[in-house]
Amino acid sequence: MALVLKDVIGIATKRLEMAGCGTPKLDAEVLLSHYLQVDRSFIFAHYSDDLDDKRCEAYFEIIDIRAAGVPVPYITGTQEFMGISFKVNQNVLIPRPDTETLVEETIRIASEKKRFLGGNIDILDLCCGSGAICVSLAYYLPKARLEGTDISKKALETARRNAADYGLAGRIKFVQGDLFGPVKTGAFGKGRFDMIVSNPPYIKSEEVRRLQREIVEFEPLIALDGGTDGLDFYRRIVSEAPRHLKKEGLLMLEIGFDQADDLRRIIEDDGRYAAPEIMKDLAGLDRVVKVRLAAAERKPAKKTKKAKESKAKEGKPEAIEGEAIEKK
Repeated sequence: MALVLKDVIGIATKRLEMAGCGTPKLDAEVLLSHYLQVDRSFIFAHYSDDLDDKRCEAYFEIIDIRAAGVPVPYITGTQEFMGISFKVNQNVLIPRPDTETLVEETIRIASEKKRFLGGNIDILDLCCGSGAICVSLAYYLPKARLEGTDISKKALETARRNAADYGLAGRIKFVQGDLFGPVKTGAFGKGRFDMIVSNPPYIKSEEVRRLQREIVEFEPLIALDGGTDGLDFYRRIVSEAPRHLKKEGLLMLEIGFDQADDLRRIIEDDGRYAAPEIMKDLAGLDRVVKVRLAAAERKPAKKTKKAKESKAKEGKPEAIEGEAIEKK
């Protein structure tokens, strides 16, 4: 017996509610539009149309997959970010809207730099994952030259496909390796990049296990785990970035909502940067740190025994469950 689309969505919504999905009706609509290969607006305009038994059964099988915890973007194979549709799979994190804060600010700064100084802009994206950040930057900055690194070969395969989808493969160089490992410096060891951007793993190891089931069971945890205090990657990036930045180059980092003070301390302790600026996302939470190399670069400051002991005693409040999940 056929069912009208309105009833099909109602049944699917109730199934997802029982499974504990956070947005059951939205998920039901998105998955139905995906299955029928139509826009959601089509479904709204055809609520009274029939869906035959065979197609109902196939659709409800998809709903069962979602009810088992598989994120919607992994079912549809796509996720929108910065107005662009990206291919995603379980080898890459699903791009989150919070990361758009980092991308939008990078675009704004790069556009101003080009306006005043002319020429191309060279940008490095560390831990590029699906390519959401670097592909978006290449898409909106036609004169930018980009390089993206990631330790995962499969993640880079996805990033390359996303770049190719928009005809950007010739402007983005993807290299496999750990952070700056595969990145070469310029002539005489000088920096090559005007800007370095990154949304690195930044969740505390012990908190990763407490994230939502659909994250823990399906997204790549290697792209989430930032070490015991969540700061491992930031320490390395801040320490190594000066070798790869041009004079007064800019470092842009996405951070967890409660990590601004820690990042400010890491940057100040390094001694080679100007004062960092903290940007908030649309929810009013600390989300991006941006900092320039100081005009006269200094060597990293040596930590005293007292400073090390003080650092070891530092503590931070626990993160709200699921709050710090943004990554490419």
